[in-house]
Amino acid sequence: MRSDAEARVALRYGRFAREEAPGRSELYAQWAAGVAADDELVRLLARIPATRRQPPLVFAVTRLLGAPEAPYREWAAWVAAHAEAVVDEASRRSLQTNEPQRCAALLPALSTVEGPIALLELGASAGLCLYPDRYSYRYGGIALDPADGVSRVVLECRVTGDPPLRMPAVVWRAGIDLTPLDASEAGDRDFLTALVWPGERGRAERIAAALDIAAADPPLLIAGDASDPDVLQAAASLAPAGATLVVTTPGVLPHIPRAGRERLLEALRELDAVWITIDPPGLHAAWDPPVDAETWGGFVLGRDTAPLASVDPLGAFVEWRAGRAVARG
Repeated sequence: MRSDAEARVALRYGRFAREEAPGRSELYAQWAAGVAADDELVRLLARIPATRRQPPLVFAVTRLLGAPEAPYREWAAWVAAHAEAVVDEASRRSLQTNEPQRCAALLPALSTVEGPIALLELGASAGLCLYPDRYSYRYGGIALDPADGVSRVVLECRVTGDPPLRMPAVVWRAGIDLTPLDASEAGDRDFLTALVWPGERGRAERIAAALDIAAADPPLLIAGDASDPDVLQAAASLAPAGATLVVTTPGVLPHIPRAGRERLLEALRELDAVWITIDPPGLHAAWDPPVDAETWGGFVLGRDTAPLASVDPLGAFVEWRAGRAVARG
């Protein structure tokens, strides 16, 4: 009979196999379904702390350590043979979706900010979303490139409506993360590329190219809890005078417990900064005007609580819906 922890593992991996992996990674769907039905693997993964045993994280860790991208039986045999290493590595890692493609969804909101920008990202990981000015964009027939030419990172995004689109002038970039990663460190680079699901074409190459950009001009990365107002204020105080401080939270709020999220939202309201975020529409009630989570479609791209667009959380599309002026000089 399975313990409570083992039952939770089986349920989580079964749900992942049915609802999350299909259409995105057939290999991960196969692995997750196999785990859910495999008592030995369930017992093994139940040894990992509950906050560290998400299927995408565990699967990435096994691939980082050398597991084959092979049918379930072969993969499971490798995991069983390397059980201690898998448990130890997964227990110290956290799920970090540092996807530069998100900049394609952030850019329309950044385009509403005048003047030089001091960019501060919460939940920055290795900081790959701190370089919106170093990437190239292709919004249908609209092409935007950095001043020095086409970037090695080219972000393609479907767009509807008429969003403002221009390259931001970023003069300072910094991030806060519980466990920031170093774009120049081989182990951190390998981990971020291992987090790409098998079958997601082009993502690993895009992340590797963005890591090169970050490594060549490293941002300031601060290890800390961004939901702590003192940590946030201390980081914000480092921004240079004469630049508009823009704080971004692209996809991090769902991963912060509710009490910390409410504390952070209050701190952002009090901060002298523009706040740009990408959130699930029903995550919080800060939107003004309110959004209908049932009919919105996609995530919400927002600025200072104003919903601007429906977007793909990883930047594949932008549907511009801004209904009121948002310019700030």
